[in-house]
Amino acid sequence: MASDSWAQAVDEQEAAAESVGAKTEGDGEKREDDDKDDKAAQSLLNKLIRSNLVNTTNQVEVLQRDPTSPLYSVKSFEELRLKPQLLQGVYAMGFNRPSKIQETALPMMLAEPPQNLIAQSQSGTGKTAAFVLAMLSHVDPENKWPQCLCVSPTYELALQTGKVIEQMGKFYPEVQLVYAIRGNKLERGTKLQEQVVIGTPGTVLDWCQKLKFIDPRKIKVFVLDEADVMIATQGHQDQSIRIQRMLPKTCQMLLFSATFEDTVWNFAKRIVPDPNIIKLKREEETLDTIKQYYVICNSKEEKFQALCNIYGAITIAQAMIFCHTRKTAGWLAGELSREGHQVALLSGEMQVEQRAAVIERFRDGKEKVLVTTNVCARGIDVEQVSVVINFDLPVDKDGNPDNETYLHRIGRTGRFGKRGLAINMVDSRFSMNILDRIQEHFNKKIEKLDTDDLDEIEKIAN
Repeated sequence: MASDSWAQAVDEQEAAAESVGAKTEGDGEKREDDDKDDKAAQSLLNKLIRSNLVNTTNQVEVLQRDPTSPLYSVKSFEELRLKPQLLQGVYAMGFNRPSKIQETALPMMLAEPPQNLIAQSQSGTGKTAAFVLAMLSHVDPENKWPQCLCVSPTYELALQTGKVIEQMGKFYPEVQLVYAIRGNKLERGTKLQEQVVIGTPGTVLDWCQKLKFIDPRKIKVFVLDEADVMIATQGHQDQSIRIQRMLPKTCQMLLFSATFEDTVWNFAKRIVPDPNIIKLKREEETLDTIKQYYVICNSKEEKFQALCNIYGAITIAQAMIFCHTRKTAGWLAGELSREGHQVALLSGEMQVEQRAAVIERFRDGKEKVLVTTNVCARGIDVEQVSVVINFDLPVDKDGNPDNETYLHRIGRTGRFGKRGLAINMVDSRFSMNILDRIQEHFNKKIEKLDTDDLDEIEKIAN
């Protein structure tokens, strides 16, 4: 029977995919297609869940356009001689002193004549506030036409930046903001009176070119935010370049990106002529404060039993458990709930706002266990996480160990100077091979743990 053999083939395929755990992410969707949404969603998620700045110890590296000119950095906002209304807005937002990136970037952005800038900065470093401050400082409120233009990769990210503009400009009501996003339909022939425009590339291009709502020749500051997310979207790159070409030579160009692969660099250099460059040297993530173990199991049921034994033997403040597919994550969250654990589940099909709410609850300690797939877990910092469990080891789409993801995952437990604990579940020769290669890569031994021996589990907790 053809249908039977077809069904059997599907079963075999799913089993193969699950055993490699690499070809599919979730219920059969390909991972690469999600990459673009993934980056934009992750960036938005980070903005939603960060109520304050991350305390970064990263070193800032500065490459000046003119190496002979003095390099200024500031330790207080007063030194910047801001308009009093803006200084009031900065303090009202809870910024007491400039963050690492603001110390160096703000004097460049506010210099006269204005200087162009390419800056690398992660979420939570205060870069949005920095470029918003630059835009608001360069606006002449007497002139009722667009003077500052900020382009973001998605509607949601544009709204987040808009929020910062509204908060910082709270005491500067003469300066107005308009959103150039697809839902904002204006009458043909409208001449915008707002001085600050924020939007997505397609709509901004239409407003400049086709609809003539914006006169690009009058723009003084152009900001391109989240360049790495921007170039992940087909079309956004050319649209951004076309917008930039319409702007006057005197316009200040500011570009920000969390990462700088070659593709992002090449794009940045096309957008920003003669730039100053600020790079954050990546903080070295270390496994030195983290004890790593592995447990041999033969099935997901055995993995679950091992998990229960660990929970039975040691006190865990909060734990994050990583699964490879949505299906496994959903199953595991259900099993843990039945055992009486307070479980939060994060998975790819949730809206970003829903994800943010789940993370907030976990951060507030309302749930003690967070079960998640890889997609959702980047950039989540929760201080109380004392144990990370790799229910499935991280592999890339070709089935090779994903060392960077492994480091990020388990790095969460050794944060803030605390000692952490990471437990890896191994259920096949394939995953044992992955584990061996991870050990080799980091040159760190991962000890075997027998979860049937309660004394042994108690020992690891001390």
